[in-house]
Amino acid sequence: MTVRERMERIFAGERVDRVPFALKGWRIGPSATERRLRNEGLHILDARPVYSVASPNVSTQTHGYAQEGVWHQRTTLRTPRGELSQVTRQSGGTTWRVERLFKGPQDYAALRSMVADRRYAPAYEGYLQAEADMGEDAYFKTNAPGCPLHEVMYEMMGLEAFAVEWAERRDEVLALTEAIAANDRDALAITARSPARLVQCGGNYSPEVLGRERFVAHVVPHWEEAGALLHEGGKLLGCHLDADNRLWADLVHQSPLDWIEAFTPAPDTDMTLAEARQAWPGKVQFINFPSSVHLASAEVIAATTRQLLREAAPGDGLIIGITESVPEHRWRESYSTILATVNQYGRLPIDPDAC
Repeated sequence: MTVRERMERIFAGERVDRVPFALKGWRIGPSATERRLRNEGLHILDARPVYSVASPNVSTQTHGYAQEGVWHQRTTLRTPRGELSQVTRQSGGTTWRVERLFKGPQDYAALRSMVADRRYAPAYEGYLQAEADMGEDAYFKTNAPGCPLHEVMYEMMGLEAFAVEWAERRDEVLALTEAIAANDRDALAITARSPARLVQCGGNYSPEVLGRERFVAHVVPHWEEAGALLHEGGKLLGCHLDADNRLWADLVHQSPLDWIEAFTPAPDTDMTLAEARQAWPGKVQFINFPSSVHLASAEVIAATTRQLLREAAPGDGLIIGITESVPEHRWRESYSTILATVNQYGRLPIDPDAC
């Protein structure tokens, strides 16, 4: 069974021969170790976009500069309703926002104008070409917009500014989220007609800052609307849920989500894999191997892998994965150990007594 066949069948709800160990994207570069791991059964779940975004009435200017030896980039956006700017810096493969678009209440009009000007168009060729290039060696998903309130909180404002605005100008915040939601519907419609089968709609929802009330009012309706559109197009709806999930585990169960990306079991979050399997029956789980365990010995990594397999028995609908960054000095031993353990003990149906 090839990588693509196994992943396709898991997401379709079918039983396969064994639990795969998969990386989210190409998290390791070409090397002898990478080649060996793939030869031994390492899977790849990669992603490609299926739409392009243009803003015909918003001009963008960027300026790069070094500050204390770190490269920064200032981006200035000139919208029909005013100017916005943000500063980002690079650290490894991650982009950090140093200064956000929202500076104060005077920016609401420009933000709504920026959002309303987004124009989406189908861009299926790149996705199809990536599938053709990789053949049976990888499986692909695509990404679609997440909850609009989350975009406001994290991308536009930051948590401190959001807390102030939520308390003092909530109507403005909600008007901005509705503008985002209205614009995102075009992207979701294009995605529903795309060749992609697997769709991830946002994620990274943290209960400490989002809370259950906002989750119910904003995330759940987003899933319901996205799910209706995507399911009509034959797609599978997923979300990246890598934080504590106990607060809203029941809502995830009741949601139209077909699969969950990056659920990270204890000791890194507040739910074990056994609890997640019980809470979310029927939902495919592409979990993240607990990040803290990568720093442990090979013996502990192997024992943790066996424990995950025991908790997941009989193992249907499970992919043990890596969805976060792993320290450069640890991935070789850690990935080799996880893969060898999964290959030895992860045949379906899993016998928990044999792990």
